[in-house]
Amino acid sequence: MKKIRIAQIGVNKYSHGSEIFHTMKIMPELFDIVGYTLVEDERETCANKLKCFAGYPELTLAEILNDPTIDAVTVETDEIHLTKYAQMAADHGKHIHMEKPGSQCTADFERLIDTVKNSGKVLHIGYMYRYNPYIADTVERARAGEFGKIYSVEAHMSRLDPKATREWFGTFKGGMMFYLGCHLVDLVLQIQGMPSEVIPCNTATGLDGVCTEDLGFAVLKYPDAVSVIRMGGTEIGGYSRRQVVVCGSERTVGIKPIEAHVKNAGEPYTVCTERTEMFLGEDRRGKQLHSKSQPFQRYKDMLSAFAAMVRGEKQNPYTPEYELDLFRILMKCCGAE
Repeated sequence: MKKIRIAQIGVNKYSHGSEIFHTMKIMPELFDIVGYTLVEDERETCANKLKCFAGYPELTLAEILNDPTIDAVTVETDEIHLTKYAQMAADHGKHIHMEKPGSQCTADFERLIDTVKNSGKVLHIGYMYRYNPYIADTVERARAGEFGKIYSVEAHMSRLDPKATREWFGTFKGGMMFYLGCHLVDLVLQIQGMPSEVIPCNTATGLDGVCTEDLGFAVLKYPDAVSVIRMGGTEIGGYSRRQVVVCGSERTVGIKPIEAHVKNAGEPYTVCTERTEMFLGEDRRGKQLHSKSQPFQRYKDMLSAFAAMVRGEKQNPYTPEYELDLFRILMKCCGAE
């Protein structure tokens, strides 16, 4: 099996850049890591994240882009710079795994999509819940009609952030909606498709004197359905309350928590998830099934899939057209049209 020669462009303070690099390191059967480069001001702003690169050569951006033996890159810089560096990689014919969701300029994102469509290279975006086993199973069964007529998806993803993090949300329109809400918009679109109307309701709580949009809420309307997504950076116990509820005429499925960290699992970033299904039995009485997944490492399946796509063994189910539709709906949820 051919190893993917890969390098990383950037790291980020508030997202998953160091975790992605670490996960590639524990998958040497798939990845031959050539090195990394730091861009923007990451040496200063992300100093506490740089230990993940120990033992690997620091390269210049030009060395990575101009090396024809490097098959792929992971673009993991700060959100506002993602599309810029992904475009550079696309212009140099690299396969790309990019942190979600891309910067906020729709025209720039459209150009990136056009470039990868024309080149045939992989653009794989780091929406981690796509590889959560219960999320993936729920999407598949919903599409197959197992839940009957789906009339609502309710998705919630919050946490308790320090003041400095919530101030950083002001970097982009929509704040928490852009930062975490992108995951939930993705889930709703996978299950229900494109909405007929998007109503953004993002606001600032004002707690600790922070004036950024740290409480996100959006309504996605369909001709015969309404779905809602909510996320916040001020919620005590928010992480454990993250959930997705899919309501259909035949079945209601709730996934909560979406992830729970597994202690002493041996590998970092190991989590599990739980699911409750409620439906009517043949006697028309309510039935309930509850299950808990096996532990899984949050990023390994995601990066394994990316490697298989680069080798041509797997087709990316998330097409460039879908990623562009998702980006446009996310911008509407952020109030950034």
